Amino acid sequence: MLKKLFQAFRPPQPPALPDPDAELALGALMVRVAQSDREYQLEEISLIDRILARLYQHNAIEAAKVRASCEKLHAAAPETDTFGRLIRETTGLDERLAALDALWEVVLADGDEHEGEVKIVEDARKAMGLSYADNETARERARRKLANASEETQTCSRTS
Repeated sequence: MLKKLFQAFRPPQPPALPDPDAELALGALMVRVAQSDREYQLEEISLIDRILARLYQHNAIEAAKVRASCEKLHAAAPETDTFGRLIRETTGLDERLAALDALWEVVLADGDEHEGEVKIVEDARKAMGLSYADNETARERARRKLANASEETQTCSRTS
């Protein structure tokens, strides 16, 4: 009886985190980048959901659930290079390049490249075994993608 009484005053055990795979590792890295400037904005959250949906064929609800798991994983997370190495060891070159593109999309989502965000991407790039040239190409692809998305949004709002 005393055992039950004492257990009632203890905080509940948090649910166990899933073992990270490449998807969760990339998601946690994207969350880490988005939160590194201390402003985790709705546009960044939405972008992470869209990237997860695009790369892993999730619907919107599934992508949001994965992102929520990634947020928890990030909070209890290993170092950035641990996530990067996991991606390198479990995916091919094309998937690693897509991961780097995704990280740059999150960095550029708010229009600013903050030093902390860039450092996380650089650490992840090295851990994923990608070159500086790969990094610059990914940054440029992300810029173009976001510019195209912005132009499409402006075009749609003008025609409405």
